[in-house]
Amino acid sequence: MGKIVVTEFISTDGVIEDPGGSEDYEHGGWSFQYDRGEEGDKFNSMPKFVVSTTLDKPEWNNSTVISGDVAAQVGKVKGQFAHDVVVHGSAQLVNTLKEHDLVDEYRLMVFPVVLGKGKRLFRDGGDLTPLKLSEAKQVGADGVIILTYQRAPK
Repeated sequence: MGKIVVTEFISTDGVIEDPGGSEDYEHGGWSFQYDRGEEGDKFNSMPKFVVSTTLDKPEWNNSTVISGDVAAQVGKVKGQFAHDVVVHGSAQLVNTLKEHDLVDEYRLMVFPVVLGKGKRLFRDGGDLTPLKLSEAKQVGADGVIILTYQRAPK
């Protein structure tokens, strides 16, 4: 059975909003100001699932659309793969998966910047979720750190 892995570009103060600059966020594109090394584009080759009620044909490489009961569909996807299934870029989806105890691992690419405001990965009011740090490594020359957390044993 595969793992559901959440991977996010995140600022030091927890903001994930518009790291690539394609939205209307005042600090949009903030992640491109830093050297991310080769790890910064690794997720492009991994399988991706897009949760949407309007999208039929995703344009991103190795992407599949999921609609309907998200938790049930993701649970099925998890059972279909022997390798990691990556969730990238949607705080709403991450929180839904977290609420249904479907996230096995978080890979957070933490950038050395404080943005001060913006959408955060985890919404207020969520359940306590203990995690275990399994890896921490610096990538690139600018101090970007990849923190990998797994669910802590219950």
